[in-house]
Amino acid sequence: MKTQQNKRILRFLKNNIFFLLFLSLSVYGQEAKEAKEETGFVLDKIIAKVDNYIVLKSELDAAYQNYLTEGNVGSDEAKCSLLNRMVMSKLMVAKAEIDSVVVTDAEVDQNTSQRMSVILNNYGNSAEELERQYGKTMEQIKIELRDQIREQLLAREMTQRITKNIEITPSEVKRFFNKIPVDSLPYYDADAEIGQIVKVAKVDNEQKEKTKVRLEALRDRLINGENFNELAKKYSEDPSAQSNGGEMGYFGRGAMVPEYEAMAFKLRKGEISHPFESPYGFHIMQLIDRRGNEYNSRHILISAVPSKEDVARAGIFLDSIRGKIMSDSLKFEHAARLFSDDSETKGHSGFMTDPDGGIHVSLKQVDPAVYLTIDTMKVGHISRPLPYRTDKQKEAMRIIYFKAKVAPHQANLKDDWHRIQSAALAEKKDKAINKWFVKARGDVFINIDPAYNSCKLAE
Repeated sequence: MKTQQNKRILRFLKNNIFFLLFLSLSVYGQEAKEAKEETGFVLDKIIAKVDNYIVLKSELDAAYQNYLTEGNVGSDEAKCSLLNRMVMSKLMVAKAEIDSVVVTDAEVDQNTSQRMSVILNNYGNSAEELERQYGKTMEQIKIELRDQIREQLLAREMTQRITKNIEITPSEVKRFFNKIPVDSLPYYDADAEIGQIVKVAKVDNEQKEKTKVRLEALRDRLINGENFNELAKKYSEDPSAQSNGGEMGYFGRGAMVPEYEAMAFKLRKGEISHPFESPYGFHIMQLIDRRGNEYNSRHILISAVPSKEDVARAGIFLDSIRGKIMSDSLKFEHAARLFSDDSETKGHSGFMTDPDGGIHVSLKQVDPAVYLTIDTMKVGHISRPLPYRTDKQKEAMRIIYFKAKVAPHQANLKDDWHRIQSAALAEKKDKAINKWFVKARGDVFINIDPAYNSCKLAE
């Protein structure tokens, strides 16, 4: 029972790392604000201290509540496991300082901008609504989030150092599987092997020129004195512009796409570029500051929209590939590696993968559009080209290959090797982290609120 409980906790933490990172902003920001309005003071306290790092009761309560809302059964053991993991994370950060493990400001800034975009998107890209919900200014939220992200990145770096040399052998996988009681083996719903080849519509020169003309007009307005932040919020297609007005923060070499970085090191301080192209679209950029190999910039991004003819050409290309595959003159896997524009599936010969990297994907978790497509297909068939929008919101076409279907079944080594291998490796890494924790906790000051004495660390 305890092993199963720990596995549920680990799955929860793995799937909710962003939630845990944002706890003090969401729960402590909103619930504490409401408590203060009602009582005149905030009801919260520190329940764990690891050197200079703390865990608040509100953080643990929020994590536990989220754990319950995912359908898990509540228990003191579950709450203790969450607290132990939080303390372990703080210990990793404290040890990172002792061992001189660092993360760059550029990496922290980049992750902060990305997370702010996600948060804003959840509030309809309304900075005002976000500030109203949490009772803080955007700048306060960003500063707090940045500190938490730095901690997360340090903890991740320490975790990688602890587990980087850990591997799992086939015999260890079999032993792990054979230790599981038959009545405790997980039952999997129907799985499928589904592949795709994606072709992004290439924008013709006419559409590109129209986009550059739009950006040149915005550049003229900026040169004539209009506010960059306001124009970025109004016209930029970069989601983060709603929170940062186009300002990206400091980045070092290699952090941004080459085209963007090259322009940043070409411009003089305060200068605004003419439109230039990157994989994300067309930009105009202003260099705010440069210090050595780091730079701060702001930009406005507009993507050139492909015409109907551009999209149709992508479909025609895929139709020809489909014909060759169906006539056996070209293997699907080879075609995906050669021609697909989807980097995620291309590396797996075109096949979609589950969270553990296996090519058997649950039909309950597959994208609804893909499910509806294969629901009308026979196993072994390839669809005709279908309209598709990529994760980066680019218009594309794709063909879908319904290679195989696996009936609902109880876990076994033949059908679920990759899942079992991943679980065995995760358990081995977790044991290594717990062993490290027992040894490392003697290097730092740890104090746990007496109310949680029953939560034994690293057990």
